[in-house]
Amino acid sequence: MSLVGAIVTFCMTWWLFFLMALPFGSVPPEHPEPGHATSAPEKPRLLLKVAVATALAGLATWGISLVIESGLVSLRP
Repeated sequence: MSLVGAIVTFCMTWWLFFLMALPFGSVPPEHPEPGHATSAPEKPRLLLKVAVATALAGLATWGISLVIESGLVSLRP
């Protein structure tokens, strides 16, 4: 896999894992302040979710690269 292919694969898998991680641990406040959305999480913990998405995307990119380089999946005609 080329460097550009690895970067594209990492970005795609990162967004996939980040969007899957967003709902985890999201608890709305019991008494929201006036003017705030009632569904907004009290503590979103975005830094943790970014870190988890980065680690999982790195592992997924590595795994996809191994599968492509092993010859099990050919992307060439």
